Amino acid sequence: MGRPLRELLATDHRQALEFFAQRLQDVSGRGVDQQELLYNASVLAHWAQISTQATVDLSTPASLSAIFDHFVADSTLLADSLMMETAGAQCLVLTGFFEDQMRRRHNIRWYAELGAGFFSQAATRDASPHKAQLLAAIAKHFEAWRQRQARLSRILRDQPFLLAPPQRPT
Repeated sequence: MGRPLRELLATDHRQALEFFAQRLQDVSGRGVDQQELLYNASVLAHWAQISTQATVDLSTPASLSAIFDHFVADSTLLADSLMMETAGAQCLVLTGFFEDQMRRRHNIRWYAELGAGFFSQAATRDASPHKAQLLAAIAKHFEAWRQRQARLSRILRDQPFLLAPPQRPT
């Protein structure tokens, strides 16, 4: 009968990370920074597993308006590196992977610039030099990663099946 249904439906963070890392590599080609690629894959894997109604962790925003309300309207978070990184990551996912859905209601270019700015803010405030360097690189290459995520989303949406349906005996 094959693998149990539960095994097919349950995905842990490692599996989600591997899924997005491989597919981002496919759309990115050679020559992309592997740390940036893994960071982007981890962002996609993380937000793919967090509900818009999460009560334990910061929930996945349902739209770019939520990011504006939470991170722009409330300027007290600007000094918090982790919150600025979170804001940048949310902008990246919503303007990148969910670009087609967000484009109808939001100015993608403006939110992409905002997201890059959030990453820059996080980089200047992060205590770890290595992490600060990575966040600065993500800020600098935000548009390229945003476009790669959008391309990946379209490719995945156009695939009829990610899991092959079981073959019936003939």
